[in-house]
Amino acid sequence: MTVTRALPGMRSAPALRPAIVALMAFFTVVDLFATQAILPMLAAAYGVTPSAMGMAVNACTLGMAAAGLATALFGDRIDRRGGVTASLALLAVPTFLLALAPGLEVFTALRVLQGLCMSTAFALTLAWLGERGSGGTHFAAYVTGNVASNLVGRLAAATVSEGFGLAGNFVLFAALNLAGAALAWTMMRGHPAPASAGPAAPPWRRLGRLCTVPVLSAFGIGFCILFAFIGVFTYVNFVLVAPPLGLGMMSVGLVYLVFLPSIVLTPLAGGFAARRGVRPALWTGLGVAAAGLPLLLSPDLWEVLLGMVLAGAGTFFAQATATGFVSRAASDRAAASGVYLAAYFSGGLAGSAALGPVFDRFGWPAAVAGVGVALALAAVLGFNLRTSPNAGRP
Repeated sequence: MTVTRALPGMRSAPALRPAIVALMAFFTVVDLFATQAILPMLAAAYGVTPSAMGMAVNACTLGMAAAGLATALFGDRIDRRGGVTASLALLAVPTFLLALAPGLEVFTALRVLQGLCMSTAFALTLAWLGERGSGGTHFAAYVTGNVASNLVGRLAAATVSEGFGLAGNFVLFAALNLAGAALAWTMMRGHPAPASAGPAAPPWRRLGRLCTVPVLSAFGIGFCILFAFIGVFTYVNFVLVAPPLGLGMMSVGLVYLVFLPSIVLTPLAGGFAARRGVRPALWTGLGVAAAGLPLLLSPDLWEVLLGMVLAGAGTFFAQATATGFVSRAASDRAAASGVYLAAYFSGGLAGSAALGPVFDRFGWPAAVAGVGVALALAAVLGFNLRTSPNAGRP
């Protein structure tokens, strides 16, 4: 039996289950990190250094940061269903063209375009969830779908690239983009467009509403979380294929089964934060991630895998906590979702830009140390996460 909820002035819409929310997130960001699993293959194909290829692959975070900010400023009048569907349908275009990219410059530009489409869909979906009164469970489910895209996307990219080449990989992911557009069109029907009414507020006024210490701190935490995540899961691929580990591409894909515990643990973040508080939940996630860093330096494969498990589970748990906090603490959910994503993905771009040269010049231990600094800064910012959005206004 289908459960429906009546909305003022709108036809009823199907109840949204966490599994559907997770699937929407999966299709939205499956392109984001899947390409990291084939970084060594891409670097060899284009004849460039690990840091250069890492910057090109992670250039999508530049597009995601820009689109997140644009959505924050001007997205209050964008129809949620139409905007998400169009973004995911358009995403298939640069994804398909990556199969034909003749050089690193074109590859990088197409990754930026992918980021623009993914971030728009991501921000509008988060705003839609907030406007329909979704609780922490749905936000945690959305982040869980993000985790699943990391696992399945990387595994699929490594497997398909091994069997059908790089071009076959990007054709597959273009098809997944179209599947995501179809799911958004089907599941988001019956809900209103933006919740706001009347003339749109000027962009600077919308941003001004977000200028509270707790909300700004959450943006900084998002920056640090993806900085750390990118630092680990971009350059660990080169460690896995080099001596003494020496894994093949198929084995590197299977390595990303390390995200399975994250799929189980991330949905618990919302309930944990509700029972114990936002700050303890955030610090728990960051502490778990930090505990995995020393293991990443081990010459033993199983210890490296355990370190990856802890780093992935901890950062995703912390991200789910911060995402839910922003949605509750900010009065303008659409703007807050967009700015959070802009900060989050700017952290990913900064992590790639800062840690790539460190990895090339000083090696893996120095890159891991940089990740530790980012996690420590996020923990310090966590002291400012108070429930009241007006607490500590500058």
